[in-house]
Formats: sequence, C-alpha cells, structure tokens
Amino acid sequence: MRPDVLQIALIAGACTWAFRFFPTRADLGRLAPHGLLAKLLNALGPAAIAALFVAEVTPALSRPLVTQGPLAAGTLAVVLVWALSRSVVGATLSGALGYGLALALLG
Repeated sequence: MRPDVLQIALIAGACTWAFRFFPTRADLGRLAPHGLLAKLLNALGPAAIAALFVAEVTPALSRPLVTQGPLAAGTLAVVLVWALSRSVVGATLSGALGYGLALALLG
C-alpha cells in the first residue's frame, strides 16, 4: 500500500473514531437548548444520512433511466412513511421492502 493512501486512511479513521467517541463522553446537559453547538449536533444526523444517500445513489444514476424503478420505489417508500409516521425504523424498513419488491417485480 502506498504511504500516502495509508496516511489518509489513518487520519480518516482517527477522525471518525473521535467524531463518534467524544460526543458520548461530553456532558451535553449544560448546553443551551438553542445554542450554536446544540443546533450543530441536531443537524449532524440528518446531514450524515443525506451524505450517505447521495454517495449510494450517485453511481446508480449513471445507469439507464429504465433501470431506476427499484431505487425510485425504495426512496418513495422511505419519504412517504417518514412523512406519515415520523418513524425512522418504519421508513427504513419500508424503503428496503419497496426496493426489494420493485426489484423482484421488475427484475
């Protein structure tokens, strides 16, 4: 492995570890509810989900549009269930089910 690739992997791994470890050890009870840090921490979850979604969907969008049925069905299921119930678990499961059913029907 090239040293520069190893160095980047170690830095990214250390930052990821710190990003996950230190918030669990911080005393967040003293934060002002509408302070800058509280707003930042509240925005991290949705931002991470959006980044993962974009990273996963971008390669799929390079394929022909006719093959995008399962992706569209899964995404639509997630959005609809989330809008109706505000349940992360329900939305996630419905997205997987919608994607799988569309893949079985169209595949």
